[in-house]
Amino acid sequence: MSQQPVPDGASHGARDAASHGASHGASHGAGGAASDDVGSSGWVAGGVTFAGVLMLVNGVLAMLQGFTALAEDDVYARLGDYVYKLSLTSWGWILLVLGVIAVVVGWGIISGAGWARATGIALASLKLVGQFLFLPYAPVWCVIMIALDVFIIWALAVYRPRSAGA
Repeated sequence: MSQQPVPDGASHGARDAASHGASHGASHGAGGAASDDVGSSGWVAGGVTFAGVLMLVNGVLAMLQGFTALAEDDVYARLGDYVYKLSLTSWGWILLVLGVIAVVVGWGIISGAGWARATGIALASLKLVGQFLFLPYAPVWCVIMIALDVFIIWALAVYRPRSAGA
């Protein structure tokens, strides 16, 4: 912080307040530079890496969940009347495809690919809705998967990578 000239009779406190106000205004000016500091902090960057790993693991688990539904064995309960009822084979393919895409996007997030962040938010949102619709088949598991998807969405939405010129 550079020292600004203070008129005669002004105290050092006024000079400190003036310089604090100048730096405070610069950090909270147009564009929200302060929010960039929060979005690129170490714990948020670590959260994105963790979100990428979760997305990858979540994809593998969705694939296993899809394989189980495709097997049409007695793992999943038979449902009576359910508004969003699909055959277990349909759910198996939906979960399998979402799982494969999640593995690819999770790997992209871990690798730092630019496309992966927005794709990860969209995919985690889609997977969250899918798990909600699959809820009657495996309620506890779906709630856990929904919570993981919420964390992934949050971590990817908050992160603001620092540009090379910054």
